[in-house]
Amino acid sequence: MRAAAALGAAGLAAALAAGPPSALPLTLVADVPLPGDTSRFDYESLDAGRHLLFIAHLGQSEVVVFDIRTQQVVKRIGGLRHVHGVLAVPELGRVYASATGTDEVVVIDEEGLTEVARIPGGNYPDGMAYAPQVGKLYVSDETGETETVIDARSNRRVATIDLAGEVGNTQYDPVSQHIFVNVQSRRQLVEIDPATDQVIARLDLPGAKGNHGLLIEPDLRLAFIGCEDNGKLLVYDLASHRILASYDVGSEPDVLSYDAALGLLYVASESGTLSMFKVAAQRTQKLAEGPLAQAAHVVAVDSATHLAYFPIANRGGRPVLRIMRPGP
Repeated sequence: MRAAAALGAAGLAAALAAGPPSALPLTLVADVPLPGDTSRFDYESLDAGRHLLFIAHLGQSEVVVFDIRTQQVVKRIGGLRHVHGVLAVPELGRVYASATGTDEVVVIDEEGLTEVARIPGGNYPDGMAYAPQVGKLYVSDETGETETVIDARSNRRVATIDLAGEVGNTQYDPVSQHIFVNVQSRRQLVEIDPATDQVIARLDLPGAKGNHGLLIEPDLRLAFIGCEDNGKLLVYDLASHRILASYDVGSEPDVLSYDAALGLLYVASESGTLSMFKVAAQRTQKLAEGPLAQAAHVVAVDSATHLAYFPIANRGGRPVLRIMRPGP
């Protein structure tokens, strides 16, 4: 195991100097072998307080639990057929996994790392978000064209919201306390009020094609939207309801992750291209873009250590978790 070096302001400034996008300003910390075969990975979710990273190994139908302190796998939770989404909710001590093979949301206890419940999740449960003020989980039903609402206290489905289009990722905004959902076949961002589970706004996204990936930056009132059908990242102003910028990124952008402490946005693509952006109040700037690894479409970032985690399905004939940090 190699410890991550401290990231000084001068080192970051030098690595991410203004100018045209260049080779990725990242340093390899480690390629940690992962268990299982070389099939596809999907979402991952970090519980920084417990130092646990939960990785959905879709092809293996399991969630891999990785300790970020020891850089070791501590558990493999199997029986999650075609697991796509995974979301850690630290305040509940729960992890939620969307298993599209059985169309269920599986509830995992973080203390024992054991399954505790299964809940119907629609036709194709995928991305998830948690609204703490109402204690509800919101699940994208991609092909069912709905949002499944689950009461996290009773582990019961309590509502199904018709979105009238193919559903992309779902995110919670702590400022408005609303849920935002990509409806990719309608090129819209839909806003839901968790108090009523009603759609309160359908926000058109000019220039979007297949708007699937989504990340909310609440303090700056921005939504970052990855469009898989035309390789674009849209920067959307949640206050004025307008697109502020559009950037080319790698082919089929998928997962977005944000280092809030450094204002660094990572956009991982199915093509294996990683795009990096510097986010500020008045401007989002593309800093760098380059190949990371074949099909490296998933990323999670720890804002405390600035380490970025990329599950890679096949590195020399076996899966690995690539750990990187910004700077030389």
